[in-house]
Amino acid sequence: MTDVLETEPAAAEFVFGEHIEKVRAFTANLAEQGERLGLIGPLELPRLWTRHILNCGVVAPLLRPGRVGDVGSGAGLPGLVLAIARSDVSFVLIEPMERRVAWLDDQVAVLGLDNVEVLRARAEDTSLNGRLDQVTARAVSAFRTLIPLTAPLLRPGGELVLMKGAGAANEISAAEKAIRKHRLRDVEVIVLGEGLLQEVTRVIRATVD
Repeated sequence: MTDVLETEPAAAEFVFGEHIEKVRAFTANLAEQGERLGLIGPLELPRLWTRHILNCGVVAPLLRPGRVGDVGSGAGLPGLVLAIARSDVSFVLIEPMERRVAWLDDQVAVLGLDNVEVLRARAEDTSLNGRLDQVTARAVSAFRTLIPLTAPLLRPGGELVLMKGAGAANEISAAEKAIRKHRLRDVEVIVLGEGLLQEVTRVIRATVD
């Protein structure tokens, strides 16, 4: 086992462009403090760029100017990565655990991110209902479980942009009841990073009526 940070892949500059220096700083901070703070596991350093940073970064083009909530932000994946990549978008990072909130607050300050607000709360306990344009989440729970937590946060016409694994299509099939109940439409799986990343990123995108 090695605990050496993965060398930055060539794709990183292509994905992040002018924001690459802040992404490098965030990645270095996460590599240095992440395991100690319980943000990432002990096996993640050798794949931190490919599995986590780039995996999140390729989602940035799906976002649009407005207010985006990231549910269960944890280490800042994808919330902080996307906030760096999309300085034209306002982010609310929603995280219930105090030590993770402290990390997020610290990184917002250290990286000078003026487009980020950190909110200590569970998604269902916030006062954000109907106030967000888009909601993201990564590795939080199954789609059918996420829908009642995230859909109410969106204004009519708002979008869910939820990062998922290889079983994304099956998760949609298993969520039919929740999809109907929360009036989701245009539910689709988008595959990102083909030909660019070692592992593609899958996103479930849906619009709330």
